[in-house]
Amino acid sequence: MTDFSERVEQVSISGIREVFEAAGEDAINLGLGQPDFPTPEHARRAAIEAIEAGKADAYTSNKGTLELREAISAKHERDNGFSVPPENLIATSGGSEALHIALEAHVDPGEEVVYPDPGFVSYEALTHLAGGTPKPVALREDLTLDPGAVENAITDDTAAFVVNSPANPTGAVQSEDDMREFARIADEHDVLCISDEVYEHIVFDGEHRSPMEFADSDNVVVVNACSKTYSMTGWRLGWVAASDERIERMLRVHQYAQACASAPAQYAAEAALSGPQDQVEEMVAAFEERRDLLLDGLSDMGLETPTPRGAFYAMPKVPEGWVEEVIDRGVVVVPGEAFGEHGEGYARISYATGTEELKEAVEIMREATEAVR
Repeated sequence: MTDFSERVEQVSISGIREVFEAAGEDAINLGLGQPDFPTPEHARRAAIEAIEAGKADAYTSNKGTLELREAISAKHERDNGFSVPPENLIATSGGSEALHIALEAHVDPGEEVVYPDPGFVSYEALTHLAGGTPKPVALREDLTLDPGAVENAITDDTAAFVVNSPANPTGAVQSEDDMREFARIADEHDVLCISDEVYEHIVFDGEHRSPMEFADSDNVVVVNACSKTYSMTGWRLGWVAASDERIERMLRVHQYAQACASAPAQYAAEAALSGPQDQVEEMVAAFEERRDLLLDGLSDMGLETPTPRGAFYAMPKVPEGWVEEVIDRGVVVVPGEAFGEHGEGYARISYATGTEELKEAVEIMREATEAVR
């Protein structure tokens, strides 16, 4: 048999999918990181109109249509307080491709990538695929990433560090002071900060801030997507924002791997970003109500849970055997170790599901908690 690359051998299929399959088809799924709301109607209509007009039949520019990049540029001005010209943006196939090309363009074999643990599963895997060395950093007790811990982890071999706020799997939101510190670290150590901001609009307490606001140089790359904010996970539309030289290098990876993002998705994303934002506000309000419902239930069970201030995940500390018991009873949750070694003893619960289902799941989790104690 032909030998496989060492990079691929270092990566396994995500264990999260195995959890879904083990629970069965009738299970209540609290493991999925996907909003249960429809894509906004004006975004879907824009894609349909583009298809019917023949505008979506051909490749777009490698970077994406100018109109989409102008909409993303305007969004950063409106929502984030910093300027990114359209030429400094690349539309990608979701936030996943954006992370992939950011790491491929900046990491040499053996170089280190520092990232939060527990953290999004792709950080470690994409570091391996880029030939880099993963360097996980444990979180604070409140599950936020400590700038001091990141700075202590940086060596002469560090190519980049990753910041994710609001965070998957924890729901943690970094403070403005933290983001200022991450920007300072990037500048003083001349190391790349990759800021994963896919959940930026799903914030309940505090506010989302980006290190791009505070950086004095080009040492920040912002990764974002329409997936969570506009419930467009299936459309696969994200982007990267960065300086001229960094965008040019990432474009070299993107154009050979992907050519361009899906044209219909680009038209939908342009409409989502530039059109009415009412549905976003309604969705966030619904998530906050569900968060509070879940937190009340976990508290009644005696499970210690750092309050998630954003995204749609909670990560309680759970007793041994709890995850297996919950899954056996028909509720999908994800063991914390799926997100890194420091996630052991935790479970990730997604409340991106209907309120009635969530209430039922809380009762089942309550029974499971009593069973394992």
